[in-house]
Amino acid sequence: MARIGCGLPLAAVLLVFLQMSSSAFEVKDQSGKVCIIANLSVSFSVEYTTKSSQQLAANFTLTQNAEVLANKSSCGKENVSAPVLAIGFGAGHLLQMNFTKASKLYSVDKLMFLYNLSDTTVFPNSTGETKEVSQKPNIRADLDTRYRCFSTNQINMLNVTITLSNVTLQAYLVNHTLSGNETLCDADKTPTTPAVTTTTSQAPTTTSQAPTTTSQAPTTTSQAPTTTSQAPTTTSQAPTSPPQNPGTGKYNVTGTNGTCVLARMGLQLNVTYLRKDGKTGLDVLNIVPVNTSFSGSCDHSSAFLNLTFGKTRLLFHFLLNTSTDKFFLQGVSVTTTLPSEAKEPKFEAVNNSMSELRATVGNSYKCNAEEKLWVSAGAFVNLFDVWVQVFKIEGNQFGAVEECQLDENNMVIPIIVGAALAGLVLIVLIAYLIGRKRSHAGYQTI
Repeated sequence: MARIGCGLPLAAVLLVFLQMSSSAFEVKDQSGKVCIIANLSVSFSVEYTTKSSQQLAANFTLTQNAEVLANKSSCGKENVSAPVLAIGFGAGHLLQMNFTKASKLYSVDKLMFLYNLSDTTVFPNSTGETKEVSQKPNIRADLDTRYRCFSTNQINMLNVTITLSNVTLQAYLVNHTLSGNETLCDADKTPTTPAVTTTTSQAPTTTSQAPTTTSQAPTTTSQAPTTTSQAPTTTSQAPTSPPQNPGTGKYNVTGTNGTCVLARMGLQLNVTYLRKDGKTGLDVLNIVPVNTSFSGSCDHSSAFLNLTFGKTRLLFHFLLNTSTDKFFLQGVSVTTTLPSEAKEPKFEAVNNSMSELRATVGNSYKCNAEEKLWVSAGAFVNLFDVWVQVFKIEGNQFGAVEECQLDENNMVIPIIVGAALAGLVLIVLIAYLIGRKRSHAGYQTI
């Protein structure tokens, strides 16, 4: 997970994330094949006028009853109509995405929001109208790739502000499932740039020797800049030796009805932070299982796994979606102490808008591929060899495995290669048999 010492105050971050909830939606054609998949967190801020002419602001999110409206959603038809994802929620509210494609790209051509002011639970003392706003957002990706954007994206439309985050979506699906390739939004690409400069955080170790050279030979001080100027060359080689993968830890949480969380995973924190000298530092921390204590709690629909390693604390929050009977990771919070060179040594980050590690209750989620959980604008938790099950656990053993999409995609290439080799062997064998038959035909009895 990447650490940063700058950005929004923790209270503001908490406010934003607590206002959001993550939901998954699918659009299917008449044969039941999926053509659009969207997993996203959405929050709304609407300014409206009350019956007494007072200006108020309503803040709300997609509710638990949010669902795809089949009569308004569509997979579209080539050169006739475009794919549409329509999500209905609350008392008559509608969020709709119209997709389009051109050349090698697809995009959201229009984001439309229809809200019902008669919903007094959201709009107290309102005039009772139904209003609609729309705009073309900056959401686009290469065809046959999934669009992914962890960062928040605020879309302002008249008196409405829609905030999207933790977005993973794809239209024009090829194999009726998410692609293994992804297109990142511009905002998610920027956190990678500090990693280049963070290698210089080790420079003081090298350049601190330069004064030793100059102090021993004052007559050759003109050569000292040559010595110190090589320090960046030395530190630039740091990325060639990345830290090893962390060890796999085993963790569990017991509730009133027995074990409610069972987890095996390797954990790594990557935190970028602002140093006192104004430069950017990078700290990578592997969680060592033998030195990590764990605890937690759970009820019928919520579970917490708390891990403490030295001065670092990770809290995982799992939820149960009763409508789909699936559990998922809804939030991660991080508390740690940064190196002494950090401008702000105390680091905290939280993301309560996730929808990761999802599996059916009674089954387990497993992923051998490395997964990255975004916590804040520069903070990540890297997961290795994850195997998790929450709620219905029998005999303290993992249930049937539901593999992650990354593992399933990694299996496609070996299957294709194997099938191609088998086909090649079959062709060679047939050619051999045909050739042998012809050679026998040349020897006729007289």
